Amino acid sequence: MKLMLLAFSLLVGLAASSQPKPNLPVYNKEKLSTHADWLIEQTATKTQLFRTEDGKLVLSNGIVSRTFTTKPNCATVSLDLLSNNESFLRSVRPEAELTIDGLTFAVGGLVGQPIQNYLLPEWINQMTADPASFKLKDYRVEETKERFPWKKRTTWMPKDMPWPAPGKELIFTYQLDEQAINLIPEHTKFAYLKDIEVSVHYELYDQMPVFSKWVTVENKSSQSIRINRFKSEILAATEPESNVDNRKSWTYPNITVETDYNFGGMTDESILESSVAWNLDPLYKTQVNYERNMPCLLEVYPKYGPDQELAPGKTFSTYRAWELLHDSWDRERKGLEHRRMMRAMAPWATENPILMHVRSAETEAVKKAIDQCAEVGFEKVIMTFGSGFNTEDASPENLERMKMLADYAHSKGITLGGYSLLASRSIDKENDVVMPAGKTPRFGNSPCIESKWGQDYFKQLYNFYEKTGLDNFEHDGSYPGDICASTVHPGHRGLEDSQWNQYQRITDFYKWCRSKGIYLNVPDYYFLSGSNKTGMGYRETNWSLPREQQEIIERQNIYDGTWHKSPSMGWMFVPLVEYQGGGQAATIEPLKEHLPHYEQRLANLFGAGVQACYRGPQLFDAPETKAIVAKWVAFYKTHRRILDGDIIHIRRADGRDYDAILHVDPQGTEKGLLMIYNPLNEPIKRKINVNLYYTGLKNRAKLTDRNGKVSTLPISTDNHAWIDVEVPAKSQSWYIFSE
Repeated sequence: MKLMLLAFSLLVGLAASSQPKPNLPVYNKEKLSTHADWLIEQTATKTQLFRTEDGKLVLSNGIVSRTFTTKPNCATVSLDLLSNNESFLRSVRPEAELTIDGLTFAVGGLVGQPIQNYLLPEWINQMTADPASFKLKDYRVEETKERFPWKKRTTWMPKDMPWPAPGKELIFTYQLDEQAINLIPEHTKFAYLKDIEVSVHYELYDQMPVFSKWVTVENKSSQSIRINRFKSEILAATEPESNVDNRKSWTYPNITVETDYNFGGMTDESILESSVAWNLDPLYKTQVNYERNMPCLLEVYPKYGPDQELAPGKTFSTYRAWELLHDSWDRERKGLEHRRMMRAMAPWATENPILMHVRSAETEAVKKAIDQCAEVGFEKVIMTFGSGFNTEDASPENLERMKMLADYAHSKGITLGGYSLLASRSIDKENDVVMPAGKTPRFGNSPCIESKWGQDYFKQLYNFYEKTGLDNFEHDGSYPGDICASTVHPGHRGLEDSQWNQYQRITDFYKWCRSKGIYLNVPDYYFLSGSNKTGMGYRETNWSLPREQQEIIERQNIYDGTWHKSPSMGWMFVPLVEYQGGGQAATIEPLKEHLPHYEQRLANLFGAGVQACYRGPQLFDAPETKAIVAKWVAFYKTHRRILDGDIIHIRRADGRDYDAILHVDPQGTEKGLLMIYNPLNEPIKRKINVNLYYTGLKNRAKLTDRNGKVSTLPISTDNHAWIDVEVPAKSQSWYIFSE
């Protein structure tokens, strides 16, 4: 009887504390919804927590909303895009799932929905809590907080970006009640689990349809626990297609998901291999697909582990997931929304310094590169691969020389750093990853970051950059996600915790770099963990093709790479000296003998707002070469804000006619900049139609051409304008749009 009364009083206490606070404003969807386009206009509505008349909670910013019932347990009952009046949720699921000491628990959620195709409000009051689940205890609202410190380099950015992204954080806390404990076989052995507190965190950001979600677990018991597995999001999303027959490739719901647990590639595609899955929904028995194979259940979880021990008094945090609700299937608009989200969640990715890759780390070679960069306006020097730069040389002589070079670079207004290879090499049998049968390392070979060698390697990196004052780091072959079955490496106990622990090791270092203002070139998708830039997307051997072919391919690579990357997020490559073959036909050096080609490469890159790794011993070899480099650097810096802005794709390069991109920045003074290239041997005159919608301009615009000539340009009611363009042979032109 005492146990029953205790359970009843605990349930009453949980329910009472979880009711909506009376001081919350009442939710009015019609009044709150904004009709402004968040990609163009700054909306007045900020993120806020509301209550409904029937006692639900709504987290909304006027663009999207997520609605929660709090009784008999907390559960998401609506996920809406207000601008389209569109629901993304068809079924209620747990808010998270945890496996602790081998036992799996739902966190929140309701059971008893009649069918899974859609959710009616009247069904919610008839549904019940899973008796074995973590039950809602309380909730609170806080301001968004920075995930880690960021020392800004504002001179490299088109504008000062806020950090953290403004918005609100909603936190629900849960505990197991006596009913749940008693349902565990041999429950007396697990009584300590009632002292485990789980918090589910949601962030919603002002002026964008983006939620973030993660889970924390606090061990308030007197003994250690092990978090074997977790799912931090389980979302039964509405399906975008219905097919009776099976398909090789399904269209997923119109949600872009990113996490800060991602590795192994230059795009976000590898996320499905690391931390996110669109799975089959075993409860969805009334779907159209005959074999019920439609993947419309979003689940966020690591594919291994994390298998982490949590000592008394300590807190474990999952990685974060960001969910962007798209309002269109249009490729350009979806790309714009994705880019905008990434800039807000990783604003350091807007830092876009002009950089040179000097091919020798010898003192005089580096000083020459620094001097030349300072003379023409470059901002960064990296001692490139094969240069002799070595972060693993901790000798006093090497550290002292590097500090001297860093000080010299800083005296010239230049930042300096170098290249280091981590993965795609073998150390030895004791320190390499031990792969399970049938699996091989992603790059063929790789050390385990949690081996003795791996731990020492990162200690050397911290020490090297602390003592030298270098402020650029190019980390090649960064951790690609390889698992390791070793049981003798000091940093992990076996296979299940190997991926999690290795990832924590490398991202802790990247976050430290962010706090120190150390710029990170990383050829993997580590943006949300602190890296600044990755490859725009190219094949290295293409830079051994004849020069005139490189010009066209370069523009194709930029055009293709900027559907999901802003210009600042991806680097390109300019081999000033021969690179992997190709002979004289592929080589720019001597630079003064190939000025037309060199200028075209500069125009391609600076005109796109994309920085390249200019690899060689020098940027110029004659006054006329220096003048050409300085000209295009000045062009970029004069128009830096708009050139670093979003790209609208006009026409892809094919060598047969003009190709063009349009930079847009509706909040800037220069609202559009059209770059148009002519690959032909004769000048071209064209009347081209340009969509100016994303410039924010209406009715008319001021049009300024490359020669400074100003005219008034009418804009049609569908936001298009016809422009008469003239482009010299083998050259380019640009046009600036403003109010």
